[in-house]
Amino acid sequence: QVHLVEFGGGLVQAGGSLNLSCVASGNIFKINAMGWYRQAPGKHSYRVAMTISDYSAHIGYYINLQESVKGRITITIDIAKNTVYLQMNQVKPEDTAVYYCKGDVVPITHGRNDYWGQGTQITVSL
Repeated sequence: QVHLVEFGGGLVQAGGSLNLSCVASGNIFKINAMGWYRQAPGKHSYRVAMTISDYSAHIGYYINLQESVKGRITITIDIAKNTVYLQMNQVKPEDTAVYYCKGDVVPITHGRNDYWGQGTQITVSL
């Protein structure tokens, strides 16, 4: 089985920065892509950022950014560590949400599938 776990949630002051990480573990053959979604209280979940990995070169590529976070986000992937990172600068109260990590993963013995972390709470204080 494949499991994803997020780290780095907590309270962040408006104008500051947040840093999240997500580690995938299990019988992983290849990670095609990893990214972040978020869901604010009473609202639907939507994609924040997603990147595609080049396993042979250990390179991550940006493929999508939510319009509201463009210019404030850096997303990177470390294939050797099966980890994706999210850095957000100049955070705003509207960034308050549960952040979920999503992985497009090919297990060793199974076909490609999407996997989700349990989520981590980010609260931005004014």
